[in-house]
Amino acid sequence: MTTRKGLSLFLAALAFTFTQCKNETYQTQSTTETTATATAAPAQKEYKYETVPDDPLNARIYTLDNGLKVYLSDYEEAPRIQTYIAVRAGSKNDPADATGLAHYLEHMVFKGTTELGTANWQKEKEELDKIEALYEKYRNTSDEAERKKIYAQIDSVSGVAATYAIANEYDKLLSSIGAKGTNAYTWVDQTVYVNDIPTNQMERWLELEADRFQEMIPRLFHTELEAVYEEKNRSLDSDGRKVAEVINTELFPTHQYGTQSTIGTIEHLKNPSITAIKDYFNKYYVPNNMAIAMSGDIDFDQTIRLIDKYWGGINKGEVPGFTVAQEKPIQQPIVKTVLGPDAENVSIAYRTPGINTRDALVVQMISNLLYNGSAGLIDLNLNQQQKVLQSYAYDTPMKDYGSFRMTGMPRQGQSLDQVRDLLLKQLDMIKKGEFDEELIQAVVNNDKISTMKAYEDNRNRADAFVTSFIYEMPWQKFVNRREEFASITKQEVMDVANKYFNNNYVLVYKRTGKDPNAQKVEKPAITPVAVNRDAQSDYYKEFMAKDVQPLQPVFLDYKKDITEAKLKQDIPLLYTKNKENGLFQLYYILDMGTNNDQKLGIAVNYLKYLGTDKYTAEELQKEFFKLGTSFDVFSSGDQVYVSLTGLDENFEQGLSLFESVLANAKPDQQALNDMVAGILKARADAKKNKGVILQQAMVNYAKYGSKNPFNTVLSEKELKAVKPQELVNIIKSIPTYEHRVLYYGPRETDNLIAALNTGHNVPAKLKPVPAEKVYTEIDFKEPTVYWADYDMVQAEMLFLSKSVPYSKDIIPVVRLYNEYMGGIVFQDLRESKALAYSTYSFYAPASKKDRANYLISYIGAQSDKLAEAMAGMQNLLTDMPLADANFQNARAALRNSISTERITKAGILFDYERAKKLGLNYDIRQDVYQSANSMTFDQLKEFQQKYVKAQPQAILVIGSKDKLNFKELEKYGKVKQLDLKTLFGY
Repeated sequence: MTTRKGLSLFLAALAFTFTQCKNETYQTQSTTETTATATAAPAQKEYKYETVPDDPLNARIYTLDNGLKVYLSDYEEAPRIQTYIAVRAGSKNDPADATGLAHYLEHMVFKGTTELGTANWQKEKEELDKIEALYEKYRNTSDEAERKKIYAQIDSVSGVAATYAIANEYDKLLSSIGAKGTNAYTWVDQTVYVNDIPTNQMERWLELEADRFQEMIPRLFHTELEAVYEEKNRSLDSDGRKVAEVINTELFPTHQYGTQSTIGTIEHLKNPSITAIKDYFNKYYVPNNMAIAMSGDIDFDQTIRLIDKYWGGINKGEVPGFTVAQEKPIQQPIVKTVLGPDAENVSIAYRTPGINTRDALVVQMISNLLYNGSAGLIDLNLNQQQKVLQSYAYDTPMKDYGSFRMTGMPRQGQSLDQVRDLLLKQLDMIKKGEFDEELIQAVVNNDKISTMKAYEDNRNRADAFVTSFIYEMPWQKFVNRREEFASITKQEVMDVANKYFNNNYVLVYKRTGKDPNAQKVEKPAITPVAVNRDAQSDYYKEFMAKDVQPLQPVFLDYKKDITEAKLKQDIPLLYTKNKENGLFQLYYILDMGTNNDQKLGIAVNYLKYLGTDKYTAEELQKEFFKLGTSFDVFSSGDQVYVSLTGLDENFEQGLSLFESVLANAKPDQQALNDMVAGILKARADAKKNKGVILQQAMVNYAKYGSKNPFNTVLSEKELKAVKPQELVNIIKSIPTYEHRVLYYGPRETDNLIAALNTGHNVPAKLKPVPAEKVYTEIDFKEPTVYWADYDMVQAEMLFLSKSVPYSKDIIPVVRLYNEYMGGIVFQDLRESKALAYSTYSFYAPASKKDRANYLISYIGAQSDKLAEAMAGMQNLLTDMPLADANFQNARAALRNSISTERITKAGILFDYERAKKLGLNYDIRQDVYQSANSMTFDQLKEFQQKYVKAQPQAILVIGSKDKLNFKELEKYGKVKQLDLKTLFGY
């Protein structure tokens, strides 16, 4: 899955985990069809809609006369609405000779229309037509010298066209009205456009979206195409993505799921067709192939009328049919190897049926029986017993087929084949029925809990609609999926496992090494184009001039929003009531962490491998899972969080079980030996992870020097000298220190206090926490460039500047600066100069009042763009450009965003925790909101001159030694290589 602004694969995959509704048959249940009539205007058009009994979303599903599907759910968590506009067209619909087209198109849909994003459409169109014709000529020319000439023409004409374009005007409009999360993603079956909008801006948003989905203008095409090149290069630097691509290619040798990737081949990326993109848009972006999904603070009748007003007049179209390629059975294991710098692992993948089949639902059950993070066979037999470093399993539902995958990482000295055999053994146990039948019921119960949690968020509610629409799953079937899931029997699990999981798998060994087939998309010669920051289209001016009823902000009042009480031994209790469902969250928080005691983190990690005097470690996990509760102990540098979450009806039982774990953990020498060996292997693997190297190791080195919080760890000798009882004693001591208790749940105060006083075991007198080791933040006295060698296509850079300590007085201007500079950096480095797919800059306030703020700026680019990328970022940091339109947008965005933000649920408690760390006793957003309208650009400039411009920098660079331009690096300061031993401390 690829996205316009870097929506990660993980988050996109997560969006599907709770919507895996995969059944072919369902119980007959009448779908209610109702007619909505506005009582105030009886002559108005009447709208029929569908509802489903016992629907937790209380959804209404409408179908407009032109075929547009509309899914609505009223969930008033805040005066905001999560929106998705879904198109039933993804990379599987790409022409075979133009892969990546759906993804190209996704980017183009953000470029405006014939009215939005242009200063003179007629003149711009003349140049865009020339560019389109040149690209057709370019892709049909094979002579390289001639191709270069044609591309030079494209570049030249694009520069002229850009003088009429107004870059990023769509994004400016959305940010100005307080929209958040403006994005999109393309995957195999779908393209989905995302916005989280304020309720009072719904009509403006609907009109804007209706306009942009009626016409696609390939504006600023060649610079945006370069951003896609960078996105492709990022994928080529990802071992995980390379493994996934190999798996899909081998599982689906005939179907488009495997024959073409979402982002496209290098050859097709380098030879795009604007004509083909337009044709694709006209075929698939029609209302009868699209849906609007909305969940939030909405009025059903008003919303459907507005949608019909702006979308109902769009003509439907003839959507091309899709013929599903029939895959032949895999007869024997297909074995592949992927090489790259990351740590080694092995993956086993199977082809499974499409999402709408009953068997696919059973595959989901099998996936949960194997791995659910708590009590699956892989959880208990491999991870909990430390037979591998880490392992997991999951299923990926798609329309025509699906896939099931198990992945494992080896321990030190363990071969990938040994990991493979252990994974296959767990699957074999499923096939033979060697698991407790009650585990099925536990999976069902926890599925209900996870769904309940998911539906506390409008994103998940609206995404459920997207799943229903994209996979052509009737809403009644979707709603009934939990009941269908609960009906799965043990015998059915065994039958399906034996049907699909045999020697018909793809086996991929991910080994550490240099990839001999490494590729990259070469950088074409691109001249930066104008972005016309201060220009405004007539459409933009009219849009902004429309009156909207303003919404008033709601700020937290900690004294009113949080109930404070005392437990025994004067333990503070902070409580916020859950008025929505029967779930609870309980936390014990200690203001001590690994900076107080290095062994604390080791002890916390050790706990999950231990049993008690009553239960084995495996039995404990099963007991918690059966209760619908889970526990966790987390340590940071300065805090320990002990948490218990789950069904409040089982609160006392869960609390008793959890307290027994803390009080009666049983030492286990073998578990400790295995854990220490695992830690050492994980440390070695971390040195192969470029994200850890840059974002953690190098950043900590720059902030604190060679001895810092990241690399201050127990040595191998010290680790091996730790005794089991020593760690158990640390675990038992956690509740004996001064701490506080946070609770979010449905209980009344008196009942909660009584339950905690009975169940929370503490001594008669609590001990003060030991002193924390404080790491001194170093001053950047001279500009320095730190670099680390890593085998990669791109180079990634962080510009880091230390600023003043935290002060609440500058927070309003900090928020405005970040809002303003976010758009400026994106416009300049991506849209104008096409230097990066991902780039950002922000001033980061400290998380504690005695710590410094930092300016952090990032850009990831091809190594041969290093000089331009560094110069581009440095110029913006040194001379912040004045763009009045951007500034006005930033101010409006800040106020509109805050006026519709609502901090709720457990978030209230943790916002209070954050405020206390900063010495605040009120919601700091009040200051930002009150200042936003009155702040001037001069104030912003003053802030930039004082805290950003010419501040001493540390520039952190990670890239391949043979690709980095060290002469360029030397222009920015003394260049120093950082070896991994120095960075990691081992």
